[in-house]
Amino acid sequence: MNKPTYSQQPKALWFLIVTYISIILLANWFDIRLIRIFGLETDAGTLIFPLTFLCSDLITEVYGYKFARQAIWTGFLFNLVFIIYGQIIVHLPSPSYAIVINNNFDNLLGFNIRIILASTLSYFCAEPLNSYLMAKLKLKTNGKYISVRFVLSTFIASFFDSFIFGSLAFAGTMSNSNLMRFNVTMWLIKVAIEIIGLPVSIHLAKFLKKHEKLDIYDSGTKFNLFSLEANYNNSNNHFLINK
Repeated sequence: MNKPTYSQQPKALWFLIVTYISIILLANWFDIRLIRIFGLETDAGTLIFPLTFLCSDLITEVYGYKFARQAIWTGFLFNLVFIIYGQIIVHLPSPSYAIVINNNFDNLLGFNIRIILASTLSYFCAEPLNSYLMAKLKLKTNGKYISVRFVLSTFIASFFDSFIFGSLAFAGTMSNSNLMRFNVTMWLIKVAIEIIGLPVSIHLAKFLKKHEKLDIYDSGTKFNLFSLEANYNNSNNHFLINK
């Protein structure tokens, strides 16, 4: 039997997971702020949320789907903490001198809960799909066409993310036609950011593979989202095979 590839903890994996979670939380907080940029209307979180796809792409491409799955569940856990803690503090008594400020904060956080719940649902649809597509396309293409895999997985996953999130978070706050435009704009911005950042993504993927001496292929992987198993054999690591 082959010994597991991950006999030692990869050096950079923790940083990618922490970055992934941080971006999710930041995007959720700033999603409430609608902006107009270059004539396009979207929410502020859309400008940084595509970086979650970059992180999950890198985790899946280098370390494998199983570790991307762990990152997805970790992100959900901290999202849950964010929601619960937010609900606790808005129900705590307020000092008399801070009533106005706290009421404004509570109203803001109250609407933000709707956004976070919408984001959580879209997250559970889009993020596993993105990593699944990355892993499957890598097997289908035998590791070739990395740029196509990065863009195609984001193109499909961000479509579901944008339309599920936008419809749940902002329905009733704008007309249906504006909501449709809003969702399409979010989707195209995410895809555009992925394409613009492609040279950096590919460079990072190659650097991490060389640095970690890992290039995991998910042959034999069971893509059960509810499993946290993350063992790979040396046969999954094509960096060792191609060395």
